[in-house]
Amino acid sequence: MRIARFSIDGNVGFGVLDGDEIDVIKGHPFAEFERSGHKVPLDKVRLLPPVLPNKVVAVGRNYAAHARELGNEVPDVPVTFFKPSTSVIGPGDPVLYPSFSQEVHHEAELAVVIGRMCREVPRERVKDVILGYTCANDITARDVQQRESQWARAKGFDTSCPLGPWVETELDPGDLTIMCTVNGEQRQLGRTSEMVRSVEDLIVHITEAMTLLPGDVVLTGTPAGVGPLQDGDEVAVHIEGIGTLTNKVIKRG
Repeated sequence: MRIARFSIDGNVGFGVLDGDEIDVIKGHPFAEFERSGHKVPLDKVRLLPPVLPNKVVAVGRNYAAHARELGNEVPDVPVTFFKPSTSVIGPGDPVLYPSFSQEVHHEAELAVVIGRMCREVPRERVKDVILGYTCANDITARDVQQRESQWARAKGFDTSCPLGPWVETELDPGDLTIMCTVNGEQRQLGRTSEMVRSVEDLIVHITEAMTLLPGDVVLTGTPAGVGPLQDGDEVAVHIEGIGTLTNKVIKRG
């Protein structure tokens, strides 16, 4: 099932994709819901970020080849950091190139959407706390990341976390193709089976320390091939079984 968040005529709602239409649901997807039977054409709505997370917990260096390409070792424990809710944008929204950086990179990632409040999740219960999966782009000011010991500005600036286009609830994340293109040219190509630590590993690790809330998002790392983005570039993240998230980069006015 693909669950989208959308706006039409000034109204915001959730719906289930049904072909080229969205079947509006009653309520929200974090509890049992009913389809209303009221359908709107997909091309008549604006797709929004599929969730509005309280927090985005991201994982760095979770693909060995990506760690190596930046001159890093695979860490003994997962490297985690936060992206604020203000960094989140949806499909088609512009990525605003930050004024304090001269080197902004794309990072295509599988995003895990949490479906219920959870803490200290045992491995065998991880699937129970996941609503589904979506595409993410962990946009990074690489020059800032390299010169500042904390990654808050490098990875947390406004518009640095595109998510979408929807949440796929029926998906095995174990071995999916992840691809990133810039202006139609392939930059990244990998598989989730190359992750150093699995989705289960990451959820167990993160929830040892903190409570995850419905709608929170976990970014699982990026494969090799990250590279620069320029003003006017169109960057797209495609993940097998989910779809394609596309955003355009523009200079902040």
